[in-house]
This record gives sequence, structure tokens and C-alpha cells, in this order.
Amino acid sequence: MDTEQLTRTFVEYFEERGHRRVVGSTLLPPPGDPVLFTTSGMHPLIPYLEGRPHPLGSRLVNVQRCLRTTDLDEVGDATHLTVFEMLGTWSLGDYGGPRSLDWGYGLLTEGLGVDPGLLYATVYAGDERTEQDTASLRLWQELGVPVELTVEDNWWSNGPVGPCGPDSEIFLWSGEGPPTSTPTRDERWVEVWNHVTMSHRRLDDGSLVPLPRRNVDTGLGLERLATLLQGRRSVFECDVFDPWRRLVPGLWPLDEPSLRLVCDHLRSAAVVLGDGVRPSATGRGYVLRRLLRRVLTVLRREDPSRTLGDLPPELVRHTLDHFRQDLDPGVVLRVLAEEETRFTGLLERGRQVLARPRFRGPLTDEDFHYLHDTHGLPRDLITSLREE
Repeated sequence: MDTEQLTRTFVEYFEERGHRRVVGSTLLPPPGDPVLFTTSGMHPLIPYLEGRPHPLGSRLVNVQRCLRTTDLDEVGDATHLTVFEMLGTWSLGDYGGPRSLDWGYGLLTEGLGVDPGLLYATVYAGDERTEQDTASLRLWQELGVPVELTVEDNWWSNGPVGPCGPDSEIFLWSGEGPPTSTPTRDERWVEVWNHVTMSHRRLDDGSLVPLPRRNVDTGLGLERLATLLQGRRSVFECDVFDPWRRLVPGLWPLDEPSLRLVCDHLRSAAVVLGDGVRPSATGRGYVLRRLLRRVLTVLRREDPSRTLGDLPPELVRHTLDHFRQDLDPGVVLRVLAEEETRFTGLLERGRQVLARPRFRGPLTDEDFHYLHDTHGLPRDLITSLREE
């Protein structure tokens, strides 16, 4: 089952259970939101989770594209991407956590064909201030799914203040042979679906008060689930990366970590451009510029003649089509070329600055801050130039 089929199955399953699809997914949060990019499926729904009536009703489903800059240094492992899609469902004061979990179990086992024996769940164990999530525990016991009780790992919060509550996470076994151990003790248990019951609000003083209306918020990473269902070893081997893995290695011979970073960042850059962002020195534009400069730094590390001008337009088209973005691939390629020209100029200036006596020895954090703020040289580029 490829990601398109997986998405369709997910949405239709919950539409059959009274959920209305929220459309208009974008990486850009609403005006006035201090966050640069949408980071999760629940982000655009925060006003409704806090009590405002949603025009589509109390049961919602969506597919939300997200971008997390906090994961940039993790990109290249088996599970992290810069831009990804999150499948989500919401109950706005309607049904509770156990029903959500029961439907989630049904979709995984009946709709997607997952062997129930490969599932494990974690549930909130309770502490001195809040009770154990006995309703979720009872549901999993009735379904025959093994459960691990935790405290910190199963209490969800949207920051230091605001809505929070217990969650139950569903894990899928990714190892060879029969499952062993538990999710907190064996990393071969991969979290695929988090079901949060927003039951409390945390106040400025750290105290918890019950919410007048409980909501359920679930999130399931599309690429991560597709990877597991397709029997692949990493998200970079699921179907959305098939054309990238077919064409990029022949274009630029790279080791596996570098290949993953280059494919992820270029694909992410195309999506960001498709949502209307352009490179700049601040804000969203700087995130885009940083992605492209990380790619160029990796490409030129072994061969300075490598250029983004060699990127096949079909890869850009494939990405824009997947995210249903109406942008000419030529626009993306033109922006890439312009940024590469700027980067080349930055390299020349960087070499001249780093040749100064002040920067010939070991660099301090103060040096790195000065080079970034005064000359626009990020730390990873400085490190690369000093290795030349």
C-alpha cells in the first residue's frame, strides 16, 4: 500500500464514522501565529481545541503537512524528516479516548492488515496529582494488546501552559522475528500513533485544572507508517522517495547519510517554495535558505563542481504533485540557481574572513556568533571551510 492509498484508506475510514475532512493543509500558520511553520496536525486547530465551535462539527479528520526545524540534526536517521505529513483525527467534546483507540486498532488491523501480534500500547500510569488512565488500559486489555504503563512518556502537553492530558501510544514491531521486550526498552518498537485526551489545563503556577470539555487529538506520521507497512528500513526507503533514490545517486555519488540529507532538504525546499516562501535573511525565508546551504555544503565537500542545476525537473514535479501544490517546477529550479550563486559568493567571502589571523586557531562560541551575525557564516559552513 503506497502513501496515496494509505491516506485515502485513513480518511475514508473516519469519514464513515462521522468525521468531516479539514482541507487546506499548508506549512504556513494563520496570521499572527508566532510559530514560523505548522509543526503538527493539531496546530491549526488550537482555537477549536480550546473551545471555539468548528464549522465542520465535533468530529474531524485531516492530512496536514508539517515542518520541524527542531529535527534538522536528526534528519538522516531512520524516522526523521524535515517536511512530513501527519494523519490526524479529533473529537471536540464528542467521544472519548477509548473509542478513539478502538477505532485506531480497527483501522490498523482490519483496514491496513497489521498483525495484532505486532502491536504494543503504552498508557499513562498516573501520579500524585492525576489518576491512572484506567479507561484506556481496560480497552487494550479487552483487545488483547499488551500494555506498558509510564508516567512522563504518556502525559502530553502543548507547552509549559495550556491544554494537556494523558495519552496512549500505539507501537508497531519493526524487528525480525517475534516481538520482545517493551516500547521503552527496545527501540525496534516504533511509535506510529498517539491518542491524546486533553483533560486538563496547566496554569502559569504549574497547577492543573480540569477542562470543562474533553477533546481527543490523534496524530499518525504518514511516511513512518508507510515505511513499516512496506517493510522498509527507513522513511527514506518508502514510496515517496522512490524517484529520488533512483536518480540522485547517479547524479551525485554520496554516502547514505549524505544522500538522505540531500534528498530530504531538496524535497523540503520544494514544498516550502510551493507554499509561497522565498529565501531571505530572516524568518521562514532563512529556514529555506539554511536548508539549501546545508545541501550545497554536503555536495561540494567532495566535489566543488557539483551544482543544483543538474537536479532533474521530474523530481521537483513529483514532489509538488504529491503535496498538490500548483507551482511551475521551473520556478523552483530558478530559485535554487539563485541561491547557489549567493552561496558561492558567501564561500568566497568566508574563505577571506577565516584567513585572518584571529580565526586561524580554535574558534570559541563568541567567534562563531560573530562570524554568523557579522558575515552571515553559519557554524556548519565554517566547519566545512576550515576542513578544506
